[in-house]
Amino acid sequence: MMKKEYDLSKMKFMKNPYAGKLKKPVTMRLSEEVIEYFKSMAEEAGVPYQSLINLYLRDCVLQHRKIEISWDTPTP
Repeated sequence: MMKKEYDLSKMKFMKNPYAGKLKKPVTMRLSEEVIEYFKSMAEEAGVPYQSLINLYLRDCVLQHRKIEISWDTPTP
């Protein structure tokens, strides 16, 4: 049975254990090709495309994937 009022003055403050796992909004510039690719995959999977991008990037983090970028100039 619930009380009409509760005395919360003796409660101890506890930090939210899930606060570090919350998503943070960011702004990114992605090419139309990338967006369409993830949107079509997301539609097939039945999830929002932003969630799919997050899942893919999270998998990269978990797998410690590295990318090699080369800015070589074309030879004449």
